[in-house]
Amino acid sequence: MKIGIISGSHRQNSQSLKVGTYIQETLGKENACETWLYSLEGNPLPFWDEGVWNGEQKWLDILTPMQEQLASCDALVVITPEWHGQVPAGLKNFFLLFGKNELADKPALIVSVSSGIGGSYPVAELRMSSYKNSRICYIPEHVIIREVESVLNKEGAEAKNNERSDGYIRERLQWSLDILKEYAKALKGVRDSGVTQTDKFGNGM
Repeated sequence: MKIGIISGSHRQNSQSLKVGTYIQETLGKENACETWLYSLEGNPLPFWDEGVWNGEQKWLDILTPMQEQLASCDALVVITPEWHGQVPAGLKNFFLLFGKNELADKPALIVSVSSGIGGSYPVAELRMSSYKNSRICYIPEHVIIREVESVLNKEGAEAKNNERSDGYIRERLQWSLDILKEYAKALKGVRDSGVTQTDKFGNGM
């Protein structure tokens, strides 16, 4: 099983990437689970333009390696910070650049990150607007990591961890990841059945 982890923050050394690295390490402890972590740090993906549809070489060079990685994933973890109550532009752009060929009928866990006590708006936004044409299947569970600076800090930074919150978030993430893996097993059967393959209904309604 292979799980892709998308860290949706544009910022350097972001808390989202800290969370993504922790999730990757957690999944890596299980030998049967391969991971691929991709960070939007520094805006590595240009904003969408018509060249994507026209198959321009610059876009092929950028997108083809990522399309291959995403296509090989059985499930995804989508990590989003909350910026002004929204999903960052780079993460929204990700869902313009990659669609049903890479993401359709694959389960995904939303992990929202907030430096304060927010974090719920990006969950609602992703569930509302990013699944239509990509047909990504967000599982019912999601994780909101509030006051993220106080949890999941590595060795040498344990003093920054809120003992109660840190333990709870670690347990909640493990529980949610276990559920995600079971959805990955189940939805592989759906994809393999062939019932989702269609040229006629290329977009969602």
